[in-house]
Amino acid sequence: MVKRYLKVTSLDDVLALLAREFACTPSTERVPLERSVGRITAAPIFARYSVPEIHLAAMDGIAIVSAETDGASEQHPVTLQSAVRVNTGNVVPPGFDAVIMIEDVWVDGIRFTIRKSAAPWQHVRPAGEDLAESEMVLPSRHRIRPHELGALAAYGITDIEVLTVRIGLIPTGTELVEQGTRPMPGQVVESNTVMAAAMLSDTGATCRRYPGVKDDPALIRDAVEKAAWENDIVIISAGSSAGTRDFTAEVVAGLGEVLVHGIAIKPGKPAIIGRVAGKPVIGMPGYPLSAFTVIREIAVPLLARYGLVVPEPETVEAEITSTIHKDIGSDEFVLAALGRVGNRWVVSPQSRGAGVQMSAVRANAYLKVPADVEGWEEGEPVPARLMVKRGEAEQALLVTGSHDPVIDHLADLLRGAGIELHSTHAGSMGGIFALKKDQCHAAPMHLLAPDGSYNTEFLKKYLPGEELILLSVAGRQQGIVSRDSIAFNDLQNHTFINRQGGSGTRMLLDYELKKTGIDPLKIRGYEREVTTHLAVALAVKSGEADTGMCVYSAAKALGLSFVPVAQERYELAIRKSHMADPRVAALCAAIASPAFKEILRQLGGYDTKETGVQRSKP
Repeated sequence: MVKRYLKVTSLDDVLALLAREFACTPSTERVPLERSVGRITAAPIFARYSVPEIHLAAMDGIAIVSAETDGASEQHPVTLQSAVRVNTGNVVPPGFDAVIMIEDVWVDGIRFTIRKSAAPWQHVRPAGEDLAESEMVLPSRHRIRPHELGALAAYGITDIEVLTVRIGLIPTGTELVEQGTRPMPGQVVESNTVMAAAMLSDTGATCRRYPGVKDDPALIRDAVEKAAWENDIVIISAGSSAGTRDFTAEVVAGLGEVLVHGIAIKPGKPAIIGRVAGKPVIGMPGYPLSAFTVIREIAVPLLARYGLVVPEPETVEAEITSTIHKDIGSDEFVLAALGRVGNRWVVSPQSRGAGVQMSAVRANAYLKVPADVEGWEEGEPVPARLMVKRGEAEQALLVTGSHDPVIDHLADLLRGAGIELHSTHAGSMGGIFALKKDQCHAAPMHLLAPDGSYNTEFLKKYLPGEELILLSVAGRQQGIVSRDSIAFNDLQNHTFINRQGGSGTRMLLDYELKKTGIDPLKIRGYEREVTTHLAVALAVKSGEADTGMCVYSAAKALGLSFVPVAQERYELAIRKSHMADPRVAALCAAIASPAFKEILRQLGGYDTKETGVQRSKP
């Protein structure tokens, strides 16, 4: 029996162990020239022939014998005895050693007269001028660049031997189903090896995804043994933890040895490093973001030791928008949205759940919180590692506040302008606080004041003296979503799913409950919170709750019943100082566009009379 988590090892020690324990000798493969960009040459590439192979005319003109032009001048024109018309690129006939441009020649039938002598080999491309036969074109360990393909093609190179690392990827888990299969309850679409293959292949590795293996030690053992025989590295997805059906460590120990079981990283702690048939074996956890972390922080750096090119992420110093707490002893990796607000970088941490794959989809940066610190405080400058090019990150538009499905549609409209909208669902009050700290470009909100007005009273209270613009997105319907047309006055008789405290929807709910005299504590589920309208609708559709409050478009999207409660003013609050920012200007233009109004019409539940209208904070 293999002990679980023999000893948790630091990430630095794991990388050092891999370097120490394995020779990391790469394999090679021949690839067609057209597929060689970015690959690393395994050996020098030599020219198979000279280019050009014979002397060529470099100008349109006549090929001549230079000695016959001696003494030619304006006063003493020379009519050549031997000359041949040539065009640029034509072969210079044997016996000729120069070319005179046709503009310097007086032509009379087949007679050519010149008034200037010619130097030997003028306007002639001599054989081997570009490259001589057997000359080296590229050395070994060279990363092939796109523009080099033209030269290689001209030199007769049709395929190239390049470095690679053969990696076998084994998905394990009885619950796995193939891509394209809609999973039943308890099933999971196999995705970790898809992601791993894409990330590793990007460095030049050759990945082979093996069929999924059920949670059976004998079957897993057969798969690992075969993969170790056929590859340089084996990566096993799932089964690395301490569950009753986690067999990776046991299998690796049986076939070879377990070097590490448990790495001081989060997510990704239950990872395994082993050796089978002298090859590195990596066991990565089944949670997608745990697997993502293990691939990025361990497998990819390992490939650099085989000679593959592994780009280092660029790091910028950014102001963090929320506090991160963690335990000392582990490096924690947090996905984030990064952008420039004013003249500084701002970074907003995303969900830290290891199963939330959309955090990785939405992120353009990530944070590494070192093992020896307990976390970072909001507002602290921290190093943010870019997942995109710096120029792309500089075009990020940070929107923090109330969630609405239309924000995603706005993001899609802005992509045409080269702008990437990153939204953080912090609720309307969260948006106000982000705006107060100048940590976002725009803050969506729908805050109902006791006097019946929206947003302005809260902005005056929390951002006094600040010049702000309120940009109307739409008037939108809020109401009760359910499967059975439940009315607001009947909430006490059903289970409820709520929005988080500080959200405008929560404030509207509380306002309406107080108005109608319903005690919130008598509503089952009032304390259970989610952060988006779609999450409310999804909980109702799945049966987790009977009802909740959300916008009409969310209910419509999931085919649920909707009973209106109120129409509210959904606006973006923007600092006036940011209105000249091209990203903010593009946002304003997108909201005012006919295309956006048409989207609102199709989604339903939105009043567009004031969409795109701006007003200043009183």
